[in-house]
Amino acid sequence: MSRPPELSRRDLLHSAAGLGLAPLLGARSGTHHTPRAKRVIYLHMVGAPSHLDLFEPKPELTKRDGQLCPEEFFAGKQLAFIRERPNLLGTPTADRRYAFTRCGESGAPISNLLPNLQRMADRLAFVRTLHTDHFNHAPAQLYQLTGFERFGRPSLGAWVNHGLGTSNPDLPGFVVLITGQILGAGNSAWGAGFLPSDLQGVEFRSQGEPVLFLENPAGMSRGERTATVETIASLNESRRQRVGHPSIDARSFQYRLAHRMQDAVPELVDLGSEPEDVLELYGARPGKSSFANHCLMARRLVERGVRFVQLFDQGWDHHSGVFGNLERKAKQVDRPIAALLLDLERRGLLEETLVVWATEFGRTPMGQGTDGNGKRSAIGRDHHKEAFTIWLAGGGVNAGHSVGETDELGYGIGLDPVHVHDLNATILHLLGIDHERLTYRYQGRHFRLTDVHGRVVPGLLA
Repeated sequence: MSRPPELSRRDLLHSAAGLGLAPLLGARSGTHHTPRAKRVIYLHMVGAPSHLDLFEPKPELTKRDGQLCPEEFFAGKQLAFIRERPNLLGTPTADRRYAFTRCGESGAPISNLLPNLQRMADRLAFVRTLHTDHFNHAPAQLYQLTGFERFGRPSLGAWVNHGLGTSNPDLPGFVVLITGQILGAGNSAWGAGFLPSDLQGVEFRSQGEPVLFLENPAGMSRGERTATVETIASLNESRRQRVGHPSIDARSFQYRLAHRMQDAVPELVDLGSEPEDVLELYGARPGKSSFANHCLMARRLVERGVRFVQLFDQGWDHHSGVFGNLERKAKQVDRPIAALLLDLERRGLLEETLVVWATEFGRTPMGQGTDGNGKRSAIGRDHHKEAFTIWLAGGGVNAGHSVGETDELGYGIGLDPVHVHDLNATILHLLGIDHERLTYRYQGRHFRLTDVHGRVVPGLLA
């Protein structure tokens, strides 16, 4: 007979959930130091928007638009789709739509494509030299969100859930909202990997049942459902006592949470209960599937104690028609994101809510393709892992400050590089977690989100 697996402290705490102590588990604190943020809203723009045309004005690049790119930008480099030495592609700032404005007291440059976000400039902290190790979407998404380029590792939200738990026992600690198609990395981008399965993100849907099977089957009463859940939990507990495997506790915890969600979720997702002025602020329309609705839902989730909310917005992979497509996508997200920041601030939530706007990599300062007639309308930008821009707000960040500088053409890093592991280490730090101490033992060794790398970025901390 094989020995039962050795249980970690976390596994023992999960065993408590099987004994009816789930609220105690969810409320526990795993912080290593005083946190500046209690919760996270992570906005991931799927496909990689062109940071050069949104947040990184490069006058020299615009001046040299159409010139053959420097040899070192192409020779010996591995690009996703560009196969011949390309021309440089500058932002067409002569067109007022694509020009940049120095915004707020910080003077942060933000494209005129984002007029609402421009008014939020002094609440943002920019990282202008983020870089990653991967230039294809799925591996880069996994690397950004799990610290590893292949499937099987826990996501950032799952690690946060593991470290801190939820502060509302009737809702998951980690919720996911998707606008458009699912990203290339699939649900591993919010999975639990080798952590207990109850730590994974729970996807809320925009239409129909917000969570699958939320309603009881026809003919089953609330009391009968309760009896069913408790009977299953009792059987699971008998099995756990025999084999001692922590996944059994996770399963019972999920059953009971799902049962409690039947009461909590319908009120949560009722956007129609919001005042008309709030709906107008976001551009939200109850009953519709939209990024605006998801931003409003994110506020409602953190307001009710959900620890980590992740929004994925598809449609930013602009290999062609970059300027027209970027204008269209910017219009979809600009108003809701600015509204989210303002709404959180008005409610006193922004100070303890970390908002992250990020993506998997950036875009090349070189153009990709034409429409066959030499026109610019179809030119796009290829994948670029060497340097790109993201921003953070709220939750103890150094608002109005920027970290790092890229070179005059926006290709490489000139000052203060920030790696993906550094960003994740900093996010955990703002939540009161030491990224080197948040670990989980699996297959004979301890794992962590930042692998064996990562440093907290001082310039991002208020």
